[in-house]
Amino acid sequence: MGSAAPALEALHRHLHTTRLLGSISSTLYYDQNTVMPAAGAAWRGEQLALLAGQLHERQSSDAYADLVAAAEADLQPASPPQQRRNLELLQLELNRQRCLDPALVGAIARAQSKGNAIWQQARAAKDFGAFAPALRELIRLRREQAGQLAAAEPVARSPWEILAQPFEPDISKARLAQLFAPLEAGIPPLLEQVASTGPAGVDLPEALQERLCSELLDSWGYDSRRCQRSRSPHPFSCTVGPDDFRITTRVVAGQPFSAFLATAHEWGHSLYEQGLPRSDDHYFPWPLGEATSMGVHESQSLFWECRVARGRAFAERWQPRFCRGLGADPWRGAAGFWRALNPLRPGLIRVEADELSYTLHIVLRFELELALLEQEMPVEELPERWNRRMGELLGLQPRTDAEGCLQDIHWAEGLFGYFPSYALGHLISAQIAEALEAQIGPIETLVGAGQEAALQAWLAEQVWPLGRMVNAEELVERVTGRPLGAEPFLAYLRTKLSGLAAAR
Repeated sequence: MGSAAPALEALHRHLHTTRLLGSISSTLYYDQNTVMPAAGAAWRGEQLALLAGQLHERQSSDAYADLVAAAEADLQPASPPQQRRNLELLQLELNRQRCLDPALVGAIARAQSKGNAIWQQARAAKDFGAFAPALRELIRLRREQAGQLAAAEPVARSPWEILAQPFEPDISKARLAQLFAPLEAGIPPLLEQVASTGPAGVDLPEALQERLCSELLDSWGYDSRRCQRSRSPHPFSCTVGPDDFRITTRVVAGQPFSAFLATAHEWGHSLYEQGLPRSDDHYFPWPLGEATSMGVHESQSLFWECRVARGRAFAERWQPRFCRGLGADPWRGAAGFWRALNPLRPGLIRVEADELSYTLHIVLRFELELALLEQEMPVEELPERWNRRMGELLGLQPRTDAEGCLQDIHWAEGLFGYFPSYALGHLISAQIAEALEAQIGPIETLVGAGQEAALQAWLAEQVWPLGRMVNAEELVERVTGRPLGAEPFLAYLRTKLSGLAAAR
């Protein structure tokens, strides 16, 4: 925030220490999901609970409230809008933190760590019953948290809406229903029209998958001095510090492109994190150095995974690399390789889903979260309700709990309210892509010429620097000139399906 008054500098020092503690927590989380032995889960839960308690105290104490008040008092008519927005966001979060019982904060942290560990074991055993008690406890704790936070909300919100605010500021169930309705109406007919392409039946050796993932990252600006890629049960991106960015991927048997596309997806997350306003470290502790929302975050990862890595121009450039690694061309040309990258077949697993069916996976989870949190649905009914709705939405039936309600890590950590951001990411990505193409030309043309750097440069200028200056819908309107809607995404799907059909 540049040269600042003493009150702002004192607040900055406090926030810097708070962010250090938060980054320690992020490092422990990354370790837990990559290399920590399973038996370490209980102790890790204690570690994370201790840090959560310390963070809560720093973000809710009278001394911190005095720092924020003093900084607000120092504001001048000519103070930059970024400064005002930072203080506004800090005050909002302070109000929320002061509503929370410290004992509840620690209990949630311990339950998250325990839930994560139990989920990994239950998923491996395909046994929802083993996970159900942990999920029941997380739901109880999150309901209690929502009840405490309600007093700090600037407008009346339901428990689910309150829990969704950290991921999607200002979102409501009504707005999501408005955005999701065109998807529920428009996507099933498209699924009926397409012929299933399915996977090409190619087995890519694990070593080749790892090498191709590394080559992809290198071609997209990966800097080993600041970045790290590891393996985890569920791919994710994690920012540990202003120059420490981590991503994880996984190799999935029978899914030859899973690791490669997950790498593209998670690197998109990391590029956004690296592009947030942190150049001099001064913004790193401040709210404006954080993501606008998880919907915007997902729009960036989906842009690189779907608009670039699953695009035809990219397939034409990268098919020779895959063929050299295999010593053969099982796809019989670039068109076949492109089709293999875009299997048009509803699947059971969200992270492996095609672009057509993906958002329906999110509709399913959104409905079930509401049922668990606000409609008193017993936890024991979750597998049956999941399987029934999966049949209704996608015509599929999970064979095991691992293919059904145990497949995602989010509920194992009590992250209720997160899932809709994935669907919003598809909508935001499509609408931002239209604006990008209007300004610098077709994405396929740029990718075909190997000019992914031009895409990064546009996003770095138009999207990434906004940070939390605006919420997701405000960002979309600022970048594209119109409100967020589902039509750009549906139009993109129709165009892509037409192209894939013509490439047969």
